[in-house]
Amino acid sequence: MNKKNSSLRIACPECGNDTDFFEVADGVVITTRYLQNADCSFTQDGDESQVLGEIKFFCGECNTDLSHFHQRFLEMLF
Repeated sequence: MNKKNSSLRIACPECGNDTDFFEVADGVVITTRYLQNADCSFTQDGDESQVLGEIKFFCGECNTDLSHFHQRFLEMLF
């Protein structure tokens, strides 16, 4: 990895984890759409989520709050 890429890598300052992270969102509305099939079963047709509250970003290893890295995470999400 070149120096430029390593400077963008998010790493937990507490445990050094640089691979596993998670988000927690407050006040989320999830809408799931379904289609009923000819045999009366259902198939999911899609879903949408709307976050109404705060989103926090955490280390997936030690649960340290890394929310100050959240914007960088969003910029690097592909």
